[in-house]
Amino acid sequence: MKEKPDVLQGTLALMVLKTLDVLGPQHGWGIARRIEQISGDLLAVNQGTLYPLLLRLEHEDSIASEWGASENNRRARFYRLTAAGRKQLQAETREWEQTAAIIARFFKLKAEDLT
Repeated sequence: MKEKPDVLQGTLALMVLKTLDVLGPQHGWGIARRIEQISGDLLAVNQGTLYPLLLRLEHEDSIASEWGASENNRRARFYRLTAAGRKQLQAETREWEQTAAIIARFFKLKAEDLT
């Protein structure tokens, strides 16, 4: 069985913020499953990476959390996007789109383009 790669370093925060923006409040396990699902199960979200990131995003006021009951009626911490998190998401989306456009130009590059 082929092992799924972890999420690229530096991209997980953007994925978490976008997941919360689109789906609304989610608990940590739900965020991880949704990111994996959205990737077409090509990525694996490491729990040891996700929870420190959620804590960091909460300390930065990008997300907020509160305890609630999961769909299995288990106690879980639910995370939601804050106004500051929404601004961060917009800024990071612009940066990512700009980076992707630059990389795309390099992939299309031919030697004659530089002469």
